[in-house]
Amino acid sequence: MNKADYIGKWNYCLEIIKDNITKEAYKTWFEPIVPLSFMEGKLTIQVPSRFYIEFLEDKYLDIIKSTIFKVFGEGTTLSYTIRLADTNVVYPETPGNPVQKKTEEKSIPTAPVAELDAHLNPSYIFDTFIEGSSNKLSRSVGKAVAQNPGKTIFNPLFIFGPSGVGKTHLANAIGAYIKQLYPSKRVLYVSAHLFQVQYTDSVRNNTTNDFINFYQSIDTLIIDDIQEFAGATKTQNTFFHIFNQLHLNGKQLIMTSDRSPVLLQGMEERLITRFKWGMVAELEKPSLELRKDILRYKTKRDGVSFSEEIIDYIAENVSDSIRDLEGIVASILAYSTIYNKEADLELTKQTVRKFINFDAKPITVEHIINTVCNHFGMDTSVINSKSRKHDVVLARQVSMYLAKKYTDLSNAKIGVQIGNKDHATVIYAIKTVSDMQDIDNNFCETMNQIQNELKKR
Repeated sequence: MNKADYIGKWNYCLEIIKDNITKEAYKTWFEPIVPLSFMEGKLTIQVPSRFYIEFLEDKYLDIIKSTIFKVFGEGTTLSYTIRLADTNVVYPETPGNPVQKKTEEKSIPTAPVAELDAHLNPSYIFDTFIEGSSNKLSRSVGKAVAQNPGKTIFNPLFIFGPSGVGKTHLANAIGAYIKQLYPSKRVLYVSAHLFQVQYTDSVRNNTTNDFINFYQSIDTLIIDDIQEFAGATKTQNTFFHIFNQLHLNGKQLIMTSDRSPVLLQGMEERLITRFKWGMVAELEKPSLELRKDILRYKTKRDGVSFSEEIIDYIAENVSDSIRDLEGIVASILAYSTIYNKEADLELTKQTVRKFINFDAKPITVEHIINTVCNHFGMDTSVINSKSRKHDVVLARQVSMYLAKKYTDLSNAKIGVQIGNKDHATVIYAIKTVSDMQDIDNNFCETMNQIQNELKKR
């Protein structure tokens, strides 16, 4: 390889490394390095001192290894030349040894890693993840990821949606299918909370390097409820480097959250940007037909039979959460077993009343628009007009925010019903209203007043 070629490749390595470490660290530890040669799979670089070698290998060996393998090829070895005050300085191989060397060769290690408990829930598999219109896209993407982890455009895969819609189930199902297809791959499911606890322990025990090295050895990393990283700057910084290393090496990353990346508060922008690199998949609240299918599946699995009348009643009155459906089925079965009484509609009604509030009527988009416009003193027709006046735009954004909060409609459907806008406009509106509530007490009070009016039905 001629000089221009290996220097060009080294500069590409630096670009990758620069994007994965702090600006100060890059300037101090990588700018002074000079590439000298690349021959027969050995890259020789020049550094200012032996301390540089020790520091680089202690702090940045993983990223150097993966970057060089990616750019120069797997199995590349690294050789150092120490230069000080414009003179090649040779140094002893061991203290006191008069025999001196100009370069020290270091083969980049590729040690085998131990077997790993994936911590997956064996009940959460694709066979038990019932497909419907509200989750079909996310399920299909998850299956594609599981069949070819790290090799699709869906990396990272960011799954978001409200509580109880099946995010954890889908994430586990992907991990389980990967283990089924690729038994040797290291798959790990971990909650964001546990990740933070482990990181804090590693800092306290001075084992942070071991913590990072462990996570960088994973082939498929699943982080559940990643919104819990909000405000934890050091945890985010550590995860940022783990994320970059895994993604650089073609490893699969899967994250779940209760909100989309653009609505994550207290999260570093560079992380949010990376969350959007692959696929952002929304799991919506289950549709009526999906709720019925889930109920039929769960009762059949448990060896009982609910009449269609019972299934219809539960599905029509429990719309938000799959967990609530499961809880109601379990409660009915328990009551039926303990009192030796067959499950009937009356028992079902009594059970459902314990889970939901029948006093409150469902909030619709129409009711939201009426309430918002009444509060701001404007006609409801302006919401669907093309007006760009500040007060009209604000009313639309508030309506979109409340529709997302109080209905089970997707962003696209909300946009169609409020101003005939696209889903991106809805996402922007939700973020804008959320941000304004964080910084403007008067606006926050306005939102509280509107929501109180909204609930008076």
